Amino acid sequence: MTQPRILVSGATGHVGGAVVTRLHAAGMPVRALVRRPADFPEGVRAVRGDLGDPASLDMALDGVDAVFLMWPFLSADGAAEVIDAIGKRARRVVYLSSAGVGGTERPGEAITMFHAELERLIEASGLEWTALRPTGFASNTLGWAEEIRTTAAVRAPLAGLARPLIHEADIAAVAVEALTTGTLLGARPLITGVELVTQERQVALIGEAIGRPVRFEEIALEEAVERMKAAGYPAELVEAVLPAQVGMLTDPEPVNDEVERITGTPARSFREWAVDHAADFR
Repeated sequence: MTQPRILVSGATGHVGGAVVTRLHAAGMPVRALVRRPADFPEGVRAVRGDLGDPASLDMALDGVDAVFLMWPFLSADGAAEVIDAIGKRARRVVYLSSAGVGGTERPGEAITMFHAELERLIEASGLEWTALRPTGFASNTLGWAEEIRTTAAVRAPLAGLARPLIHEADIAAVAVEALTTGTLLGARPLITGVELVTQERQVALIGEAIGRPVRFEEIALEEAVERMKAAGYPAELVEAVLPAQVGMLTDPEPVNDEVERITGTPARSFREWAVDHAADFR
């Protein structure tokens, strides 16, 4: 059987990069969609294209069988044209959605809304599809790296917020299963980390991984909003993220064993993620 030729968007990011690495290690023909030159292992073909410009995707999609799609925008504007371009070339798309889509979605939550619309467009496209719905990414805690390196502390709200953060390697393992087999066609698997871990504990585990204590210094939500605005976060993101996190204090994300069921290997813990990324915090 001929191996599918796979295009990976978001290939220079944590999740997309992990998908590229896993496909390449398995000997699969893989292309990495990039907007600017980037280095990949020998055998991985980097191709230029921009999801914000569907016309730029023709060459990248030529001869492709399946696409791993990460949508980099905070609205679904332009998504229909991109999905149409994929449908003219490929037969399958695996979309990286969000655990917030579905029964737990919160009205008006910007991130949930665009993911839900992407899922709807993909389902209506005629493509074979899978929509992966992961909980929060462990890699998002890399946003604390500079503070940890310079002050050995993290100043953030909601010390007690507990989430089952998922390792990007586990998302990639499920994505590769969806891209290369038929076991997840038409499925929307909710994939999670192995346990709820509070933000304060996440910081402590990062400290253990780098071999020095790191403090969590809780700040008020109002200060967190101002810090996000000062850092240049889009207003839609500021308005969406913190209220969603407050809601998770009393209605936490679920924990399941879907990663193990799909891949045969248990999901990695946040402790393991911290060890894997210790160099990023030193």
